[in-house]
Amino acid sequence: MTSDQFSRLRRLRRNSTLREMLSETRLSASDFIYPMFVVNGTGVRTPIEPMPGIDQMSVDVAVEEAQKAFDAGIKSVLLFGIPDEKDATGSRSSSPEEAVQQAAAAIKKASPETYVITDVCLCEYTDHGHCGIVTGNVVDNDATLPLLAETAVSHARAGADMVAPSAMMDGQVAAIRAALNDNGFTNTPIMGYSAKYASVFYGPFRIAAGSTPQFGDRRDYQMAPTQSREAMREIEADIDEGADLIMVKPALAYLDVVKEASMRFDTPIVAYNVSGEYSMIAAAGNAGWLDRERATLEVLTSIKRAGASLIITYSAIEAAGLLAKG
Repeated sequence: MTSDQFSRLRRLRRNSTLREMLSETRLSASDFIYPMFVVNGTGVRTPIEPMPGIDQMSVDVAVEEAQKAFDAGIKSVLLFGIPDEKDATGSRSSSPEEAVQQAAAAIKKASPETYVITDVCLCEYTDHGHCGIVTGNVVDNDATLPLLAETAVSHARAGADMVAPSAMMDGQVAAIRAALNDNGFTNTPIMGYSAKYASVFYGPFRIAAGSTPQFGDRRDYQMAPTQSREAMREIEADIDEGADLIMVKPALAYLDVVKEASMRFDTPIVAYNVSGEYSMIAAAGNAGWLDRERATLEVLTSIKRAGASLIITYSAIEAAGLLAKG
């Protein structure tokens, strides 16, 4: 007998029930974290042009959106804030009156089981658009750390379940961990944006959050796309500083980094399916160039298959609905 008479892998693909039973990678709504952009005011829902289906939302609208996500099976949201006023030091980032703090409190009150994560960075709050204090056109790493720590504590006081520092400042996790502990928040976890690359795929987000740098770029503190071994060093550093989860961002162009991290570290891996990745599929799908629904699930499955425990994705509610349909 020839070998093909013994082994025919198509036998395991011919029946849909068997294909489902043998699935190596399973995607569910509980894998998703839904990012939301919150602003001050009431009754605000402003569409974000390069991100069809995603809006800037005032706190009252964000509460409704978080409940919609929870009802779809998505247990966690990630909040980004957009202030009315910005300054050189991003001073509004730690104000209890700002949208992130107000939304964290309101969402937890309306839906206590929704797990609220908050982004900790200054870029949305600075008038120059960089992620920290600028001295002579250079972001001052050490001067930025106390401000990030103060912001994280303000989020925890407001009711955030977890904080997620994204500024890519060396030592940010350690500074935030110490500040949380000193203020009685020893049980508040930190999700480190550990391997965050200087990526073109953040473009739509920067429009949504009004955080485009007014000079230079972020390549002197975010990672170069050429680096993978360095990513492992960044991840290890965050774990050593006390990160409870670590993140790779973006996801699609860095699936090799997700895979390597998942094989090397026991700490849960989060992958961020970023705005540009979302916008590409939305635009191509809306133009009829591909099946948006199938592409969305295929992309998210690839991220999970690479080793991500959780996926931050703007497609969360859409994908949860598709999974529910089967």
